[in-house]
Amino acid sequence: VSSCGSVAEQLCDFVCHCRGCSDENQCGYMQGSAALGTPFTCDFEEGDCGWQDVSTSAYRWVRGHSSLDEWGMGPHSDHTVGTNLGWFMTTTSPPSKTTATAWLRSPVMHRAAATCEIRAWYHLSGSGLNQTEGPVLRLAMAHGDEVVGLWQSPECGGEGWHQLVAYPGRITGQFQLLFSLTQLPLRGAELALDDITFRNCGLQEPRQQVCGPEEGHCAQGSCLAQHRFCDGTDDCGDGSDENTAQCKNFTHCSFEQELCSWQSKTGEVAWERNTSLGLGTMYGVPGRDHSTNSPAGFFLHVAGTSTSGVAQLRSPPFQASNSCSLVLYSHLHGSATSSLSISLVYNSTKHLVQERTGDSGNCWVRNRVVFNTTESFEVLIEGVAGSAGTVAIDDLILSPGCVQKQERFPSETPSTQLPSQAGAGACATGQVACDSGDCISAELACDFAETCADGSDEKRCGETTFEEGAGGWHDVSVGRLRWGVQRVSNSTTNTSAVLTGSLPQSLWVFLCPEAFLDLQAGEGQMVSPAKARTPLLGPSGPACAMELNYHIQSSPQGFLSVSILDHSTGTTHLAWHVQGQGRTARGRVHVPLGERTRPFQVELAGLVDLQDSASAGVDSVEFVQCHTNTVPAKATELSCNFERDMCGWYQDQSSDFKWVYGTGQGQGSDHTTGSGYFLAADPSAPWSRGQQAQIITYYQQPTATPHCLTFWYRLAGPQIGTLSLKLQLEGAEEMLLWTQRGSQGSVWHQGQATLPATGQRRYRVAFEALRDGFLGDMALDDLALTAGSCGTRPSCSFEADTCGLAASGQSTWLRQSNGTGTAAGPPADHTTGTATGHYMVVSTGRGSLPSGHVATLTSQPYQSSMPTQCLAFWYQLSAGTPGSLGVFMEQSGLRRKLMDVSTMAGTAWHRGHVTIHAAGEWQVIFEAVGAGSSQGYIALDDLLLSDGPCPEAASCDFELDMCGWSSPLDPRLCSFAWGWKSAVPLAKYPGPKQDHTLGTRNGHYVHFDTRVLGLGGTSARLESQHLPAAADACLRFWYHMDIPEHLACGELRVMLHGTAGQRTVWSVAGHQGQGWQAAVVPVQTSSEFQIIFEITTRRWPMEGAVALDDITYSARKGCHSRWEVPVEEKPSGSFVAEVVLGLLLAIVILALVAAGGWYCLKQRGLVSGMPVERTAPQGFDNITFRD
Repeated sequence: VSSCGSVAEQLCDFVCHCRGCSDENQCGYMQGSAALGTPFTCDFEEGDCGWQDVSTSAYRWVRGHSSLDEWGMGPHSDHTVGTNLGWFMTTTSPPSKTTATAWLRSPVMHRAAATCEIRAWYHLSGSGLNQTEGPVLRLAMAHGDEVVGLWQSPECGGEGWHQLVAYPGRITGQFQLLFSLTQLPLRGAELALDDITFRNCGLQEPRQQVCGPEEGHCAQGSCLAQHRFCDGTDDCGDGSDENTAQCKNFTHCSFEQELCSWQSKTGEVAWERNTSLGLGTMYGVPGRDHSTNSPAGFFLHVAGTSTSGVAQLRSPPFQASNSCSLVLYSHLHGSATSSLSISLVYNSTKHLVQERTGDSGNCWVRNRVVFNTTESFEVLIEGVAGSAGTVAIDDLILSPGCVQKQERFPSETPSTQLPSQAGAGACATGQVACDSGDCISAELACDFAETCADGSDEKRCGETTFEEGAGGWHDVSVGRLRWGVQRVSNSTTNTSAVLTGSLPQSLWVFLCPEAFLDLQAGEGQMVSPAKARTPLLGPSGPACAMELNYHIQSSPQGFLSVSILDHSTGTTHLAWHVQGQGRTARGRVHVPLGERTRPFQVELAGLVDLQDSASAGVDSVEFVQCHTNTVPAKATELSCNFERDMCGWYQDQSSDFKWVYGTGQGQGSDHTTGSGYFLAADPSAPWSRGQQAQIITYYQQPTATPHCLTFWYRLAGPQIGTLSLKLQLEGAEEMLLWTQRGSQGSVWHQGQATLPATGQRRYRVAFEALRDGFLGDMALDDLALTAGSCGTRPSCSFEADTCGLAASGQSTWLRQSNGTGTAAGPPADHTTGTATGHYMVVSTGRGSLPSGHVATLTSQPYQSSMPTQCLAFWYQLSAGTPGSLGVFMEQSGLRRKLMDVSTMAGTAWHRGHVTIHAAGEWQVIFEAVGAGSSQGYIALDDLLLSDGPCPEAASCDFELDMCGWSSPLDPRLCSFAWGWKSAVPLAKYPGPKQDHTLGTRNGHYVHFDTRVLGLGGTSARLESQHLPAAADACLRFWYHMDIPEHLACGELRVMLHGTAGQRTVWSVAGHQGQGWQAAVVPVQTSSEFQIIFEITTRRWPMEGAVALDDITYSARKGCHSRWEVPVEEKPSGSFVAEVVLGLLLAIVILALVAAGGWYCLKQRGLVSGMPVERTAPQGFDNITFRD
């Protein structure tokens, strides 16, 4: 820390005293985060910001980042940059035998303002989350001799990044923060912590200001609203607004010495006086009082119990007044249904003045009410604690205008009810009252279906025009902004629950606005956005959405947003937001809520500067198609080309990773028209932090016959994951119908799957994008559902079923995975490269398949689409003597052997391919023959039938597919996948503008964008199939490395990988000029091997695309034969025209020269009249290039 002459008390005090703010570094925060653009933030990208592990066991905090080879273990990305390259603090492996706590301590900080707010993001994962006593993350503050609890994680939080918000309150002197996580034995939870930010924590610098008529001066010169003097909060920062002399006429009850003149009604539910030390550390309980900011300070509280009821606190009677005000601090935490109300009681009637409902967080919130009445009155404070929640109050401060009458309390409190609780007393716990007085289960309220005979259970659930009040929305703000209903009269004046005055012209944006919800000045002490929430909602259907009119006039710092609080998963999801634009913005917005279980809430948040004439509001809120039994008109439209909308498909809203409806966003065109709409899932999109993205249908009517769903898909990018199609029968588990993993290139592929008959059960279908990383995209288009089975599939991965292949013989071919690691077969499949992937296998041990015995696997009939087709597949034979695998084609009862293999080097999957010459129907038969060994197996995976003959092994022009070239799926190699695309420009995937084979933009090649590699340590590999030993072979290929010279710190290599190891046989570094370049590489190896192209970085990253095309592998001819190698890029159509024009011009010049020479010779008499034999050609061949 650079002090630049500052005294120690000015270091780490959230105020920049030095040039460059060097006194605010390594303080548990840095002066700012470059990645986030926020001040006083620690994002852990450059270090630990001074945070120190102070654990007393091996269970500790360390700085780390995600690892792709441990995908699914802990967070798959940090929170700052959203990838595995970002850093965070995390706990080490938890203890196995004893309870242990990991402690993380900040540096010493100095002074914090009353408005201080600490925000951080945490990620809990692992098996420990499913235990009865899950791990709890706690944030505490060490101040003086005390440790004060500021925040703790909820008990039911799910996996994913969650935000914590803590309010330390006004702190004098120095303090430190402590994060802790306690693990019980064998619980196995992992924690990550990121992006710790301190907001509004610095005290105001002394300065002289000119104050307004309703403001007063602080001792240090700044101005403060008069109603914030003597309110129990040190707003000035120097204590001058709360000094004893100035506040001597205020009546202050801190509950440190009993209840003062207030009286609590006794009963089963009553206000109780206690301390945080006395209540313990249960979730929802205040960690300290407000008066002393100490766990030893007293307050009143009521906790949620099995007994329903209202706790009541009454004031003494006061004289009629128009200047009596009450400030109190409330703490509502742990339940969304807790409430606190303040009412006036006069003439034995209760009049509600203010009500707060819901969970305000672990925070003491300032509340202020003004009583204006011509009758003597009492103040009644009522608290209702929801299940597992706590309601607490502290620091009741009455202004000098509250003059107490010299009367005693009546013997009983008037038996009146809160307006929102009318009739509740007649209902049992767990029930709510209809307006008619009937009782229904609380679970049936706000479930988007009317249960009460009068429909009142759905009247105050958030759907409203605000003409009759808030419509169920309740303000949960803790700061100086709040949401309130603004009413408009015909005289262009307005009234609201909080403010009166003229209506800003900018708010005349709604159609005939009688009332709307807008941002108003609040009474809280924090500086934070205003928030309003609905009651608990749900369940909801897939098409559920909320529509509302909105208006905002603000600078870019202002915003409006809609979020969804899902209490079953403990997550908060941002569903919609709009920022201020410096001008008025308005409209009606459709916010998808999606299918959700109960309970969830919708939260409306907003932030504007009211002093800068900014404003924001909403009106005409409506929930559409939300009931689970509501079936939209398009719900049965599973066939869809997405040109108009999403038909009967709906976005799963439970994750931040989503399918996006659009026209490409730089990923390529659609499949239908080349310029239309499709669905895309992009894991690299900002805030796409979820693990999976799903589109789903509504439940369809039962079907007695199978149907075929065909679709077109794209899987592209160096780190893309898995695309799956799933079927779910009502009341049953999901069933996998089709899946594909890894990059398949930036081209459209057709997929198909048979939806089986469902009998009497309804069903629904879902496409699921499951991410493996952060780079790539998936796309869907042109879905078509037709009657009948799909028939023989051109490709089969065996992930969903056997694709119609039928087994016969003494030993049976089985479809299996090796998830347990004990099955007889390969440890991992070829499709996914994991133990959970599926393949076909037959046991060839003599106990299962004796020597000479046969087990066959026969396909359904294929229909020839071309005279010649290529069938490719992957196979694996166990070590030893596993027997043999034969491949036969059968047509019209005649069999022809196409391939036979009985030995295989190593244990990797090998690629086989056979060329099929057939007309009409034919079948393929895989035949395993036993060899009499004690054990063994033969396995098959990933069948693919394509048009045209099979290319030579490891040779490919990439026009139809990648010919068996692939990138390894094993994340432990820290490798990225190569892509396959045409030369049509894509913003997301740069590459050459022409391929080499055709010389046009329609030609294809493989490519890799080197920008994703970053610094050294990562690579991108392209591997051939396994090839037999070669004594004199030759590899020829064309490569393209048009990379700027100053960014060319990388290398393209050709390596040979075999059982003896790996060696580099060719390499080229960095910038290689423009155009396609040729390479010839001799290949000599004594054992089976693979050819590997690898791009790797050096010390600095490089930036640009590397591409390969026209790879030719000659196994026997060597590199001795001549290969014509043009040095320039293959001509394009425009270049052809230039060549032709140049040739014509040359001919004209030659003709003129010849004519001139003939004339000169004739003049000299050298030309005779004898005929001369013509040896020159009569013309030239005009070579036509394909474009």
